Formats: sequence, structure tokens, C-alpha cells
Amino acid sequence: MAESVAQGSTGHHVTPVRAAGRRRRRAAQDGKGWLFVGPFLAVFALTFLAPIGYAIYLSLFRDQAFFGGTVFVGLDNYTEALRDPKFWESFGRVAVFLVVQVPVMLILALLAALAIDSARLRAAGFFRIVIFLPYAVPGVVAVLMWGYIYGDNFGLAANLNDLFGTTAIQPLSSSWMLPSIANIVTWEFVGYNMLIFYSALRTVPGELYEAAAIDGAGTFRTIRAVKLPALRGAIVIATIFSIIGSFQLFNEPNILRTLAPNVITTYYTPNMYAYNLSFAGQQFNYSATIAIVMGVITAIIAYVVQLRGSREAL
Repeated sequence: MAESVAQGSTGHHVTPVRAAGRRRRRAAQDGKGWLFVGPFLAVFALTFLAPIGYAIYLSLFRDQAFFGGTVFVGLDNYTEALRDPKFWESFGRVAVFLVVQVPVMLILALLAALAIDSARLRAAGFFRIVIFLPYAVPGVVAVLMWGYIYGDNFGLAANLNDLFGTTAIQPLSSSWMLPSIANIVTWEFVGYNMLIFYSALRTVPGELYEAAAIDGAGTFRTIRAVKLPALRGAIVIATIFSIIGSFQLFNEPNILRTLAPNVITTYYTPNMYAYNLSFAGQQFNYSATIAIVMGVITAIIAYVVQLRGSREAL
């Protein structure tokens, strides 16, 4: 009688005791899975989700200096941010930085990876370490080092001006500041992106190179037909990382500001604007709003790049 009740549509007989045992084993397995994932989820929630949630919460309020206390203003802070000329000036500056610096950096990294992967380059391991070494230098140290080189009254720029009797070399001037920062960032991250490209090249099967050689393909034809298609995914990843890094530009201009305070303003980049609003201006709510707006813009642009790269890969 019990077997006929437990009979399924497939005609197999499953006793209630056996089914209950399976459910208990499945629940135990699920519990073990959550036990392993739990620590990561806890850290992820505390260090990622909680700060974002708190920033969104702060962006919905405004501190009323005359009336006292903090009042709920809804989306008024976002409306103000979208009309803020300082925010759009800083955003336009990092957008120009992204459009110019990122392609130059990725092309240099790609050329370096192709050269190191080539069998014609001697001491490839040495060059790989040398190109990657600037990335191992702490960012603050790198900016201080380049700041000394850029100095108008000291360092390499001042020495060259004295040598040639000119004042034309002024890396910290208003017209050259952004290219000077781009040079620092390129010097820092070419090696990092080179390693991404080089790792992707090492996964290309040797049979593809043999087939290209049998077909009579030369060096440049092999690069165009074999290596570049294999690098498409790595290029998309490196581009996304570079876009995020460009919109997060902070260390380089913030440190160089001590050398050129009249050139680098407190809102030179969106991150500097949000930082100074919070720590110098005590405008925590509006600072959180700027951060949220930039986060959304960065996520949208990165998603579009990823989506386009995926479609081209198909």
C-alpha cells in the first residue's frame, strides 16, 4: 500500500523513508557548501555591500546648517550633482585622460608582450621582469619619484632647463599636468597589462603556430591571424580594468598637488572632489552622492565595453 502511494510517474517505487533520507543528505550537502562560502560572503558583505549601502543612505540626506540636524531630501543631491560644473569639469578631465592614455598604455603593453613571446628576443625573462618592475613600486613612491623629476626648481626638468638655457620644460604647468600624470600611470601599469597579455599568449596551442607556418604565414601574418584573436578576451579585461582605474584617478594628482597647488584643484578628478568634500568640507552626504554617481557611470561604461567585446568575440 505504501509503495503504491509513493509510486512516481516514471513507474519506479520510492519508499518515503528513502526519499526522506535523500532530502536529509541533500540538505547536509547544502549546509556544507554554505559553510565554505560563508566566510567569503561575510567579508564581502562587510567590505563591499555595507559601504555601498551606507553611501546610498547618506546620499539621500542633507545636513541643514541653519536649522540643525540632517533631513531627508530624496534625490535632490543627485539633481545637484548632475548640475554641478565642478563635477562635470573633473569628469571631462578623466574622460580625456581615459581616451588618450588607455590606448597608448595598452598598445605599449601589447607590443611588449608580443616581443617577449617572440622566439627572436633574447633574455625574454629579464625584459619581462624589467617591464613589470614599475608595477611593484608602491604608487606613492612612484609619484614622489616622478614629482622630483618633474620639479621646475629642482630635479631633472630644472637641470635640463638650466642646461639649454630655457624654461620650455615645465611638466607641472597647467598645459602639461595631465600628460605628466598620464606618463606616470603608463609607467606604472604597462608591465601589469603586459603580464595579462603575455599570459594569454602562453595559452595558445602550438599546433596553431605550426599550421600557420605550413601555410606560409610570416611573423606579422601570424600575429594578425593567430595571436591577436587569442588576445581578444585579455584585451577586453585589460580595457575594463583601465577604464575603472582612469575614473578612480586619485593618488597621482593628489600627491602632485603639493608641488603645483595652483594647477591641481581640489576637484581635479571626481575622486579628489568627493574626498575633499568629505574630509575638508565636511559635506559627507554630497560626497557620497558624487561617489555613487561616478560608480554608476563607471559600471555602465565598463559593461558596455564588456558587452561589445563579447559580441566581437562571437
